[in-house]
Amino acid sequence: MRYTTEELSEARRAIDSTLHKCEKALEKLRPGSSSHTLTVRRIRAFQIALALIDREMEDAGGEKGGGHP
Repeated sequence: MRYTTEELSEARRAIDSTLHKCEKALEKLRPGSSSHTLTVRRIRAFQIALALIDREMEDAGGEKGGGHP
């Protein structure tokens, strides 16, 4: 499925906002707790989602090759 650049950009803003909220919440959670583990996993999932959106936006813009590591 293809998405418009506008859709990708809006999704990126929403995910980035949620990511920052999770990172802030993580500071208040006790390491080893289930809440801490879940938040760490969510943060990683959001980071992956942002990388994939960035890649898709690059492809949509006509840039080929290179990419993010």
